[in-house]
Amino acid sequence: MAPQATSAGSSRSTGRGIGIRTAADGNERSRGQVHVYDGEGKGKSQAALGVVLRTIGLGICEQKQTRVLLLRFLKGPGRSYDEDAAIEALQQGFPHLIDQVRTGRGEFFGPDQVTRVDIQEAQRGWTIAKGAIASELYSVVVLDELNPVLDLGLLDTDEVVRTLAAKPPGMEVIVTGRGAPRSLVQIADLHSEMRAHRRADRADDPESGQVAGLEGVEVYTGEGKGKSTSALGKALQAIGRGISQDKSHRVLILQWLKGGSGYTEDAAIAALRESYPHLVDHLRSGRDAIVWRGQQQPIDYVEAERAWEIARAAISSGLYKTVILDEINPTVDLELIPVEPIVQTLLRKPSETEVILTGRCKHPPAYFDLASVHSEMVCHKHYAERGVDLKRGVDY
Repeated sequence: MAPQATSAGSSRSTGRGIGIRTAADGNERSRGQVHVYDGEGKGKSQAALGVVLRTIGLGICEQKQTRVLLLRFLKGPGRSYDEDAAIEALQQGFPHLIDQVRTGRGEFFGPDQVTRVDIQEAQRGWTIAKGAIASELYSVVVLDELNPVLDLGLLDTDEVVRTLAAKPPGMEVIVTGRGAPRSLVQIADLHSEMRAHRRADRADDPESGQVAGLEGVEVYTGEGKGKSTSALGKALQAIGRGISQDKSHRVLILQWLKGGSGYTEDAAIAALRESYPHLVDHLRSGRDAIVWRGQQQPIDYVEAERAWEIARAAISSGLYKTVILDEINPTVDLELIPVEPIVQTLLRKPSETEVILTGRCKHPPAYFDLASVHSEMVCHKHYAERGVDLKRGVDY
């Protein structure tokens, strides 16, 4: 039997549910964009879920909740996926806001293995997607793994592109998966590639983009979007796994170079902590200013070291399932903290603790070689290049 849609709530057909932000509420100042995350590296679905969390968090702060549809292609029954736990955490933490649909079969297949059922399942998902987009009931629609569906020829790419190009102005659409077609990239407002980094002396897993590094160490770097949002996706995964196993999977989120106020991640993290008290701890460090190389101040070193000492103790303690070190890479690149203590802490971390290190850097530090997952976010296209304002809850 084909999987059915699971709904966490309903809204009025006008698209203007009480207290719910929908695409019908959009205006030119809050124009929704089409995001495309593709590439062989890890973090595409995670980044999409991280954007969802950030947008929900901002909506809660503004007392206008954001309704989201997660439509997952090629992810039918019979298999579990990393993001399953994250979605469970979203649905339980934010009831009535998250709807999910899964389509397809559970195993991998190539173009020469396509069946009539595969085409029917892809069409079923796309029919639901078109209806959701036309209804304007959602402010965010995630079309997970739509890119490989198009690459396999299961759907008419021209029809998909026309529909997304004509979406409601206030709707955000996020498309993920390898092999985004050129015509989709052309109409996208943002295109970020997750590029897997592999070393020749390691055995690779081509399905996940992983390398045989230290299990539980993941690095997200590069100039493109998706680094911090992938980390937020990992936080959701950890909490969701704890829910499914009836355990307490604690998460620590440490942020460097983010002093002051006004960071939208804070709204998302606050919403997460409100939904899951006693599971999420959060600490920011740094001053309320951009730190440039050659212009470091004594307080920058003090703040960076303060956060690192907390991180080191937290990782070594084994009390946290996931420790996110957000923007630690540029902190090391600026030489605000040394590399060797980080390397040694990761080498000695408890096996059950995962550590996520994010941020761009010009000079890859030594701990990058320890990572079992190393994804570089490469920005091929961004709407800011066309003079479109950055959007709170999505870009910063």
